[in-house]
Amino acid sequence: MSETLLWKGYLIADNGESLFIQSPYMLNEKIVYGSDSDETTMAIAAIQFWKQTGRTLDSVHLPSSVDASTLFLATGVDSILRNDDLNFDDIKWNILSGEEATLVLASTDAQNFEFESPENVELIDEQFYNDICEAWDKECAESHVSQGAYVSKSQYLEGARARLSLSSQKLGDGLIWPPRQLDSSGQRIPTESHSLTGVASIESWTKLSAAGAPSEFSLRAPILGGVQTLLVRFEQGPRGVFLVCDDVDYSPQIGDVVEFSVRRIYGQEGIIRYGLKALPK
Repeated sequence: MSETLLWKGYLIADNGESLFIQSPYMLNEKIVYGSDSDETTMAIAAIQFWKQTGRTLDSVHLPSSVDASTLFLATGVDSILRNDDLNFDDIKWNILSGEEATLVLASTDAQNFEFESPENVELIDEQFYNDICEAWDKECAESHVSQGAYVSKSQYLEGARARLSLSSQKLGDGLIWPPRQLDSSGQRIPTESHSLTGVASIESWTKLSAAGAPSEFSLRAPILGGVQTLLVRFEQGPRGVFLVCDDVDYSPQIGDVVEFSVRRIYGQEGIIRYGLKALPK
């Protein structure tokens, strides 16, 4: 038997020994990914759930469709796709990709899986789905050049671990996030060592119209009806600005409590930039 849960915008069935996770969206009787999700974001969510329930996981076999570097930065779980020094036979867990927007996290010794089918799937509009997929395809093409701020792959990776895992720096009696190299007096700040709780409250919010959205989002903003951002404060003190998950129908209010899920942010140079987005808790 398995228990069905909603976790970071996905549906999970957990039988205690293995995990089934799927997108909550259906089109023409087929499970499909939401506007800013893919196998990488869902694999990260599965591992985060596994660890949050007290179970350990250090390395895993991954399908090639999962961005192994982003998964490692967000969860600390390694794979041969990222680290070829790992011994194949020492890895005791698999993430298996289904034909639809589904994944299974299971032991390499598992022969079969028994899960109850998750309920509460939502129908997604076909025209919207096709438009958003086409926009992502164009945005992720190597020929596509954003007119906005350029962030090289090395710059993106430099701070990605702290951004994706909410790792903060200790300075005096407080915490700093996002991380910085120097404090206000020019002294170097120690590296990230404290993880923020993945819960925050909204202090302010805004929604940019499709015409006023940054050019990184120019292909998708008209389809989404604009880009929504939140200024939030974490329980430990730091503030941050986050986009709202694209596939969540949510009207924020000051004081609302939100949590965070790794999602696709934008594409540049043929590479997807991943980051945390907010969704109502």
